[in-house]
Amino acid sequence: MDAPISVDRLRFLLFSFKEKLWVKPLSLCLLSIAAVFAAKLADGTALAEHLPKIEQASVETLLSIMASSMLVIATFSAGTMVSAYASASRSSTPRSVSLIISDDASQNALSTFVGAFIFSVVGITASNNNFFADAGIFLLFCLTCMVFGIVIVTFIRWVDSVARLGRVGSTVQKVEAAAMRAIKHRLSSPRLGGKLQPDAIKEQGSCTSKYVTLKTDSIGYVQMVDMAKVQAWAEAHDTLVHIAILPGEFCTPDRPLCYIDKYQTNESKGEDKDDDKSALLSAFQIGSERSFEADPRYGLVVLSEIACRALSPSVNDPGTAITILGSYTRLFLQWGEKAKQDPPEEIKYDKVTVRDVSSTEMFDDAFTGVARDSATMIEVSIRMQKTLAAISKSSDKTISKAAVDHAKTAYERSIDTLCYEGDKSTLEAVRNKLFDTGK
Repeated sequence: MDAPISVDRLRFLLFSFKEKLWVKPLSLCLLSIAAVFAAKLADGTALAEHLPKIEQASVETLLSIMASSMLVIATFSAGTMVSAYASASRSSTPRSVSLIISDDASQNALSTFVGAFIFSVVGITASNNNFFADAGIFLLFCLTCMVFGIVIVTFIRWVDSVARLGRVGSTVQKVEAAAMRAIKHRLSSPRLGGKLQPDAIKEQGSCTSKYVTLKTDSIGYVQMVDMAKVQAWAEAHDTLVHIAILPGEFCTPDRPLCYIDKYQTNESKGEDKDDDKSALLSAFQIGSERSFEADPRYGLVVLSEIACRALSPSVNDPGTAITILGSYTRLFLQWGEKAKQDPPEEIKYDKVTVRDVSSTEMFDDAFTGVARDSATMIEVSIRMQKTLAAISKSSDKTISKAAVDHAKTAYERSIDTLCYEGDKSTLEAVRNKLFDTGK
């Protein structure tokens, strides 16, 4: 039984389209062509008698200027974007490039320049072949002036953003924003809208005899689980489906995607069990890369990669690591808001169970690498203790405990690595003050 396209799948597809550079330029090109032919609608109407007459040559001159300049600017903007992608890959991490590609300001600029070029070329061609009467020429002149204005405004806005495109600070902001969106989305739909998974299911491999397992030959990351399709399948078979792999986790042929309570196929309709399970398999989107939108842990991993590269001896940029620790403070305090949710979450899919995202694993993703690479830098080590102390004040006990544990680990790493005794004493004093260790 096929389920209708769910909101989650539409959200996933929308984000996937945002990462493709051809979507917006193609849309603007089609809109430009439609705008040129829309000018023909003014011909032959009563409005044509009241419109002023515009010389055809003047409109063609404006369109010629636009055609020659827009092609150059579009080529320049495309080159600038490619340079920004390469810069982001070198200075931050290759995993951040997808966010830079989906940057709205750059895509809108490129689309506007290409669309204006197509508009001018089609307009000149139609005008030279006397496609328009006087009213059509006037409307084409108005459209040309409007396109000129849009191009000028877009170019001014794009110049402001292109200076930051691909820079480390701008990349950090984009990754933090993507991680924040994923966290808020997961908070608004805990366990993807499904029921709390029984503890016995969480220990994979300990209960395979009790359930039917669903596996796949695909190897890669689970990018999305279409919960609506899983719910529809479970309802059709009057069973429960227990999701074993969350979005962002790596899938291999030996690892079950989900466990299914025992169910019967409808043999009267000629259903084969393997074919029937393939319908459920289609609910799992598996790809070679993780997705920012559906995976709240991925943004933390990418931020950690940027911080670790900044802390490497070849870069030696502790300021970027300190900035990322500030991002972690905002992200984890937002994640801790789940403990304050007064009304119980709405269970949209009562035939599907999903385990919670592990807060402990999120801390491992975020802080392990940064604590390791910053152990020799007193300024980052102190900021690490302050960051984790702030997060430890969260009302969520799991988050609070994980913050205290990572603060202790980071402190021990730094004490073992720092050479100057004065730095050790300073770090110890800061830690004692923040965590009241009693020393």
